[in-house]
Amino acid sequence: MFEANLLKNKVILVTGGGTGLGRAMAEKFLALGAKVAIASRRQEVLEAAAQEMSSRSDTPVFPVSCDVRNPDQVAAMMDTVMDHFGKIDVLVNNAAGNFISPTERLSHRAFDAVLGIVLHGTTYCTLDLGKRWIASGQSGTVLNIVTTYAWTGSGYVVPSAAAKAGVLALTRSLAVEWAKYGIRHVAIAPGPFPTEGAWSRLAPTPDLHEKLVQRVPLGRVGEKDELANLAAYLVSDYAAFINGEVVTIDGGEWLKGAGEFNELEAVTPEQWDQLAELTRKNK
Repeated sequence: MFEANLLKNKVILVTGGGTGLGRAMAEKFLALGAKVAIASRRQEVLEAAAQEMSSRSDTPVFPVSCDVRNPDQVAAMMDTVMDHFGKIDVLVNNAAGNFISPTERLSHRAFDAVLGIVLHGTTYCTLDLGKRWIASGQSGTVLNIVTTYAWTGSGYVVPSAAAKAGVLALTRSLAVEWAKYGIRHVAIAPGPFPTEGAWSRLAPTPDLHEKLVQRVPLGRVGEKDELANLAAYLVSDYAAFINGEVVTIDGGEWLKGAGEFNELEAVTPEQWDQLAELTRKNK
């Protein structure tokens, strides 16, 4: 399926595309024939990433500076990308912010910072481009990046949980409402995929990193290319009938946490023998 022209003639805009998983997805799209624009707040990082990616491709990557929390900047970004490429076929809402903290230690500004990027930024980008698609009669695809705790919630990352839950609802709601315009909405819910930026805030110590890995039944973290492959499939024509779906890629992590007795894997064979004996006695 991942032939060199899988995404040929598609123009894809990736927010947060200069680093981490956003850059990994952008590189994969580029390798599969797409024309790619990447957006970020940090102009120097963005331009360096675009230059590096362009040097390995026949198609230059187009960098666009934008703070997705600002709807005026979002509109200007869309204008700039469409003026450059003539159209946008796919929007990947990847820009995000997150950190760990007891919620009672947070100010309203901490919530505003995360919700502004994740929920408002995703909404501003989707709404601006969606209106353009609808007005011109063009079909399109929106790929949102959520998280597995978007539907369960999670302590210690409450701003992110609330924001991602909103993005999840946005994905599924617009999948129904805008399907009549030929606009698909899909999402990916990643588990632990180490990136320099995110993990410096979410797992800043080796001990925390190890605890996160131990939660994954497959016993490892995800590789960027694994997520990028999934993203490429979901925005490709092979996935044309997938709409409103959220695909989890986490090695089984959230399922392990969801099961009431999953932590019993720490019980030794000898302890199981003792428990079996007690169970027989209590029959």
